[in-house]
Amino acid sequence: MASTTDKALRNQVMYSIYVRQFSREGTFRAVEPSLPRIRALGVDVIWLMPIHPIGVANRKGRLGSPYAISDYRAVNPELGTLEDFKHLVNAVHAQGMKCIIDVVYNHTSPDSHLAASHPEWFYHKADGSFGNQIGDWSDIIDLDYTNLALWEYQIDTLKQWAAIVDGFRCDVAPLIPLEFWRRARAEVETVRPGCLWLSESVEAEFTVANRSRGMVSLSDAEIEQVFDLSYEYDVYHDFIHCLLGEESLAEYADKLNRQEYTYSDRYVKLRFLENHDRPRAKFILPDDRQRRNWTAFLFFQKGMTLLYNGQECENVFRPSLFDKDEIHWDWAHDQSSFLQRLAQWKKNPLLRESAYRVMDAGNGILCAVHQNRQRQCTGLFSTKGCSALVRVNAPDGVYENQTGGEAVRVEGGLSYVDGEPAIFFTELEG
Repeated sequence: MASTTDKALRNQVMYSIYVRQFSREGTFRAVEPSLPRIRALGVDVIWLMPIHPIGVANRKGRLGSPYAISDYRAVNPELGTLEDFKHLVNAVHAQGMKCIIDVVYNHTSPDSHLAASHPEWFYHKADGSFGNQIGDWSDIIDLDYTNLALWEYQIDTLKQWAAIVDGFRCDVAPLIPLEFWRRARAEVETVRPGCLWLSESVEAEFTVANRSRGMVSLSDAEIEQVFDLSYEYDVYHDFIHCLLGEESLAEYADKLNRQEYTYSDRYVKLRFLENHDRPRAKFILPDDRQRRNWTAFLFFQKGMTLLYNGQECENVFRPSLFDKDEIHWDWAHDQSSFLQRLAQWKKNPLLRESAYRVMDAGNGILCAVHQNRQRQCTGLFSTKGCSALVRVNAPDGVYENQTGGEAVRVEGGLSYVDGEPAIFFTELEG
């Protein structure tokens, strides 16, 4: 990743909050009482989805998408005041967590402050009207980064918010020139040293399609030159194909292993089972055992773990982007203690500097290993939630299961998986 990226990010957990849907009130202040509970999950970074005012023109739904922003330098009054926002950020800091906000710099709402004051900073269709180059995004218009005056405005805006928050999650960052992000990072560093930069990198198919339209569309290899973290959309579709039986477990493991030699030694992927754009984990993994195994693998993966608000109580529905659609906090399905154990394990320093590999161990078991010269951590994950005998490369012995399940026994290079995830450490000779 960027030359200053700290590999300790691989030990961390991020929690995404959709303020509108997080509570009945849908405000900054209403988030604050939940911060101690979120911190107890092992969360290090809070990501707030867009906090800015939403445009009215071409609005989708009654309230509109938070990604159709009308003013980058203000807060959405439906969520509270600027002082309320600062109070929330201070409360996040008081819990020992960092706070990052969404940066949506590819586009604005059609009735945005910039569209009215600087129409020359926007993409225009052949007839001269505003437009966007991704057809189904009908509630936004694209900015045009060939205008260097736009760079100045956008970077000054980032510096304004960097005086308050600890970093940025950058929406569809690949659609914006790499040199803009490089310059933005350098300038923001003068305001917020160590600012955290997360890119919503995009799927390979999306990149190819965008380039065919003549658009800027950065690859993950380009993104990693500037950003500290990027999405794992380079392998997410393989994960879904694997669940559907369209791709084997071995093929999925191979795609994950490629990341180890495709990206730099400092690469940090944001690993997730769900986010605001994708179905809930409980929807795509309705079997409890299967979901626990994939959740444990989520934490095991090399990179930072993302939890989306409501995941801890296993919400099955994904809140709407366009209307009030409050999260169902059904604590009858509370998974907090399980997530806490996984987050505690994830803090182990081995995960910062390790050779990492993933293998299909047969019978639906995914085996993954973090290893350095002295120590090895092995994870066995039953992707179907079934029991099976597997081969493992570990000395004979009985080991503590870091997930809180039964102890792991190894005899003659074999171990028995009881359908639940198993993570254990072994010491290496020499």
